[in-house]
Amino acid sequence: MPKKEEEKGFVDVVNGRYKPRGVFHIPEANQPIFNKDTGKLAGIINPRDMTYMHSYGGEAPFFENLSKGKLMATRCDNDKCEAEGSVFIPFRIYCPDCLRKATIIDMTKTAKDTAIIHSFIITHRSGAFNSLKIPIKFINIEFDTVVTILMSYLSVGEPEIGKRVIPIFRTKNPTYTITDLSFVIEGTMESELPEGFTF
Repeated sequence: MPKKEEEKGFVDVVNGRYKPRGVFHIPEANQPIFNKDTGKLAGIINPRDMTYMHSYGGEAPFFENLSKGKLMATRCDNDKCEAEGSVFIPFRIYCPDCLRKATIIDMTKTAKDTAIIHSFIITHRSGAFNSLKIPIKFINIEFDTVVTILMSYLSVGEPEIGKRVIPIFRTKNPTYTITDLSFVIEGTMESELPEGFTF
């Protein structure tokens, strides 16, 4: 059941600090579990409602730009690092080799021009709070000039190793989570995209 406005938790950033307001924990009464065969108590249900505040920190530009139709990556620009010039996606704040802060770069065009399926798995079951349509077609994607592989999901088409894919972005009503990024098989028409997504 959707929460009422007075049951929600909100967070603002003021003077560089998180300022929570509202309700973040809603306890409910325990409910007994009775064995229908014996009529005896078997346990209790402990309903709890908790709002979790997740800080993106240095990764915030990645998630914010998904809502704008951009795929951001990072690059090591340390001329003393063996990995200088390495591009990382998923987004990494620091180079894993020299631990120096990486440079944020826009790799949307690279993704649109070079993304291919490296591997995939299709799952017909998911964990709690899944918001993706089942079956989920998880894909690992490789891009030219990128030294890492990104995991995402395929919204349109059937996965096949080596197949070209194009990124799509939830630009209408974004969730500001990784599910705002998905991929479709090259040649997919805009009319075939899931609601809220654009190229």
